[in-house]
Amino acid sequence: MSLGMISDWYRRIIADRQLMTLLLLLLICLVSLLLFGDMLVPLFASLVIAYLLEGPVQGVQRLGLPRLAAILLVFGFFLTFLFLCFFWLAPLLIRQISQLIQQLPMMISQGQKALLALSERYPGLFSPEHIGDIAAVLRAEMGRFAQQMLSFSLASVLGLFTLLVYLVLMPILVFFFLKDKQRLLGWVAGFLPAERSLAHQVWHEVNLQIGRYIRGKFMEILIVWSASYVTFKLLGLNYAMLLGLLTGLSVLIPYVGVAVVALPVALVAYFQWGLSRELSYVLIAYAVIQLIDGNILATLLLSEAVNLHPVAIIAAILFFGGIWGFWGVFFAIPLATLINAVIKAWPRKEQELPAAG
Repeated sequence: MSLGMISDWYRRIIADRQLMTLLLLLLICLVSLLLFGDMLVPLFASLVIAYLLEGPVQGVQRLGLPRLAAILLVFGFFLTFLFLCFFWLAPLLIRQISQLIQQLPMMISQGQKALLALSERYPGLFSPEHIGDIAAVLRAEMGRFAQQMLSFSLASVLGLFTLLVYLVLMPILVFFFLKDKQRLLGWVAGFLPAERSLAHQVWHEVNLQIGRYIRGKFMEILIVWSASYVTFKLLGLNYAMLLGLLTGLSVLIPYVGVAVVALPVALVAYFQWGLSRELSYVLIAYAVIQLIDGNILATLLLSEAVNLHPVAIIAAILFFGGIWGFWGVFFAIPLATLINAVIKAWPRKEQELPAAG
């Protein structure tokens, strides 16, 4: 690419007010996220929840109720769900995590015995020295993990205070995001330049896609979580709720989450039953749940929300997850959708040529 082509491309961007408006808005959003992202976590989380609840609110409105009544009804169900999560689900998960941590030394010992038996049967595969080294590394990692849990517990008072603030603040934000949606959007629009049709085009597509994605992904997590929990419970697998939650969250990371979560499910089943029929039943059930999710459930819930190539999805997960961790993974597909919308709306050179007379 010559300097003349770069200069021509730069002049076309500067001369296009619509494009400059779009780029300026994207730059402001990016800088705000980088500088104030940690402080605005409750705000962003409340926006996500408001996106989740907007669909049910509109569904109730279609039944004939006014918007305020629909908001109050859906918001009441949301507060009930939040209450159950905080006073029933969270203690159950904490108890299962504590039990699993207490069982880790025994699991490591059982694993070491199994490897020693394997080395006796197949001497060329593992040597006792290698098995001892592996066990030592696992114990060292477990010790580091225990220290991290201890430091976490020492900071739990501040964490609990922050959680209580979020539990009060976020429902209030969610309620007003729903109640004053049009007023807030109008207030934001008042700061934008008049010539923003290109930015409005990108916003319309991204808003539609992100809303569908968040609601669809949340429903997918709930369904996979519930189905996994019931299945693991019926099979008698320990830590059924915890492993069911991990299976539900595995859908956040397409193609990768399935393999990552399969490991703890298989390990818990192995240390509970050994090489037995029960282990094979658990693995088969896990595979069936993931197959149904990938081929049926995700297609029904997200077919209109995700229109990206698998390579683009994986690249977005790696990139944004590396920058923002969990939230980067969660919003990887919406952010990739934003980039895709910008690319689609970006004016091509042939679009600027005058029509032939």
